[in-house]
Amino acid sequence: MSEIFNEIDEDLRRDQLKKLWERYSIVVVAGAILIVAAVGGWRGYMYLEAKKAAEAGSAFEAAVTLSEQGKSAEAEAAFARIAADGSKGYRGLARLRAAAEAATRDPQAAGKLYDAIAADPAVSGSEQDLARIRAGGLLMETEPYAAMRQRLEPATGEDRTYRHTARELLALSAWRANDTAASRQWLDMIGNDARTPASMRSRAEAMQALLPPAAKS
Repeated sequence: MSEIFNEIDEDLRRDQLKKLWERYSIVVVAGAILIVAAVGGWRGYMYLEAKKAAEAGSAFEAAVTLSEQGKSAEAEAAFARIAADGSKGYRGLARLRAAAEAATRDPQAAGKLYDAIAADPAVSGSEQDLARIRAGGLLMETEPYAAMRQRLEPATGEDRTYRHTARELLALSAWRANDTAASRQWLDMIGNDARTPASMRSRAEAMQALLPPAAKS
């Protein structure tokens, strides 16, 4: 008797499964196709990205070789092409190298390239600060302290990678402008930061010794 009931249950289950399949088979097949297409599309995307990165890497190495051979104009153009069309990982580096090559012929133009990098929110914070530092170093002799401060002050925060160099450049710029108070401010920041490199601390102490005594309030 129990066998009869088991057979009836199996028949009912088969009928239910058949009805479900007839109702939802199109959805199931469409879902499977979409999954296959998505996986294939993702793999295709990853392949293209890897290929693009490899091509950008080869182009970057070729541009570096041009630079090492003293072919600055050609190297600058090559880096500019990578910055425009290369893979994401190489664009920021290529922009920095293009600006460095431009500095050999026109520091002012290079400064503008560096400033554009520093102002680009798509660029990482460390690369932005590096661009600020390099522009500041190039334009130290030609720009007033106010312009240098506007450029470099964002890089002087406690959590910034290049804060020590930014502070030293600002101290030197203020020194050139005869702004004793500003120069002392940046030198104090250098001296009070426990992670300031020893060589930079020594330079800051030497500059501090040359400043007139601070006015007493």
